[in-house]
Amino acid sequence: MTDLALRTGSINLGQGFPDTDGPSKVIEAARQALSHGANQYPPLNGTAPLREAIANQRQHRYQTPYNPQEQIVVTTGATEAITAAILALCEPGEEIITFDPAYDVYPAAARFAGARCRRIPLCPTLHGYEFDPQELAAAVNAKTRLVVLNTPHNPTGKIFTSAELQNIADVCIRHNLIAVTDEVYEYLTYEDYEHTPLASLPGMEERTLTVSSAGKTFSLTGWKVGWACGPTHLVSAMRSVKQYLTFASAAPLQDAVAIGLTSEEGWVAGLRRNLAANQEILSQGLRKAGFNVLPAEGGYFLQADVSPTDQPEALDFCRNLPHMGKIVAIPTQAFSAPENTKRYSSLVRFAFCKNDEVMKVAAQRIVTCFQHHR
Repeated sequence: MTDLALRTGSINLGQGFPDTDGPSKVIEAARQALSHGANQYPPLNGTAPLREAIANQRQHRYQTPYNPQEQIVVTTGATEAITAAILALCEPGEEIITFDPAYDVYPAAARFAGARCRRIPLCPTLHGYEFDPQELAAAVNAKTRLVVLNTPHNPTGKIFTSAELQNIADVCIRHNLIAVTDEVYEYLTYEDYEHTPLASLPGMEERTLTVSSAGKTFSLTGWKVGWACGPTHLVSAMRSVKQYLTFASAAPLQDAVAIGLTSEEGWVAGLRRNLAANQEILSQGLRKAGFNVLPAEGGYFLQADVSPTDQPEALDFCRNLPHMGKIVAIPTQAFSAPENTKRYSSLVRFAFCKNDEVMKVAAQRIVTCFQHHR
């Protein structure tokens, strides 16, 4: 989609990356590290300052304690953490459960491990996305090994409710399952929504690997600095796979990220306010053009239902959008399993993580293009 945006001169609301840099203090710390010799292999687990900063952040925000020596590992982005976890913890023939539509790394990592990915559909409603607890319970069988949970959720923008998290925790505890949680959007929540880690629920700390990263929190997606926290036996298993994937990476960036986690929460709060304003700009434009919008509770993306237009199929809509309105977006069904694509056939994912001027132009283009195509 990024290539399509470049070829057509379109605004890229497809791929989720910001168009502005992160905190200047963090970038300057990385520059200093590059200039002062932090350019060799860091420890396999990650540098000590970053692991300590992660441990402090989890304790301060969520009251989940982790030993930085044994229960935290730094990875090449959250993608490596998720992939290493699935490879480490799933045997061929076993199964993982996740929610559909899903970030494409989850089913890909399952295939790498020789495992099957069962996907519980998130159903769009007037109030957002919901899943059927009975479907989750029915998906568990003797081969089930992991539950992979992403909240705030990509691509839907959903934040799983307390009741939903408790339901997932109950299933994990009842069937002795491990949870891998993708929490890269943990700071990016809107209105009165708050992020609650699954590991903070009773009985889940000892069976959960919690994954996050600096990319979304500090608008530094190209740095690819992520991490996983969890009980020693799960982190150790994951680390044994990571050792033969990247071993270690981004040495000059790790201590800079530690500074971000320690001192830049105010900058992140400003980012959250800006993203909320951008979401409103885009939502207003989409509604004015005649779309039904499902606002994002967290993350970078919101969902729009294009069925009121004369191109009610999202695939066709997204193929034509760059040529009609000079905008690129992604059909939500691209993230879904084949058996669920009809459920999302009229839904499109738009990113709102660009600067406000870009969002205003994009919103106006949508209004101009589609007011006459309803």
